Amino acid sequence: MSEVRIAAEPRTEFGKGGARRTRKAGKVPAVLYGHGQPPRHISLQAHELLHAFKTDAGTNVLLRLELSDGTQLALPKDVQRHPIRGSFEHVDLVIIRTGERVTVEIPVVLVGDAHSDTLVDQQLTTVSVRADATDIPGSIEVDIAGLEPGANINAGQLVLPAGSILDTDAGQVVVQGLAKLTVAQMDAELAGAEQAAGGATAAAAGEKTDASA
Repeated sequence: MSEVRIAAEPRTEFGKGGARRTRKAGKVPAVLYGHGQPPRHISLQAHELLHAFKTDAGTNVLLRLELSDGTQLALPKDVQRHPIRGSFEHVDLVIIRTGERVTVEIPVVLVGDAHSDTLVDQQLTTVSVRADATDIPGSIEVDIAGLEPGANINAGQLVLPAGSILDTDAGQVVVQGLAKLTVAQMDAELAGAEQAAGGATAAAAGEKTDASA
């Protein structure tokens, strides 16, 4: 896992107005807390934060904050973004100590090609893992080469990086193989759906006639 240095400035303005002025200045309001320390209100440069998150690990990136009184390792706990523009609105950061273990959500990446008759259904896009805070895996690969219809790959079958422990239920299905429908099967399903819809319409019409009689 990569470590990214980012400058952090103390923040003295609070509330919606203060946060708005902070963002207008090209900075992101943030709060740093954890390990019994009082919360510290800080601001981060928006472009530096965007650069830090542009990694395979996404927001699971280790930040080394450059504060006025030294440096501090931290992990993003909650990242709020504007629903339309996608810009950063606010970030909660948790203080991390070297050697500490944390629980994080790690992206699951499928590699390989399933059997030609298989429709791949990925049920989990992330899994929960406990890992050293300074060695969080960026992603976990799942080999689906040759996956056949009816076959499943559970969380307990994932190959985790050394030192990482699965926190997700081992029995949860990560990916399963479904049988692809043939053209004839799709036509039959469509015809059945149309017939059911027609029957429901006829029943509704009958109920309306009875009610008006």
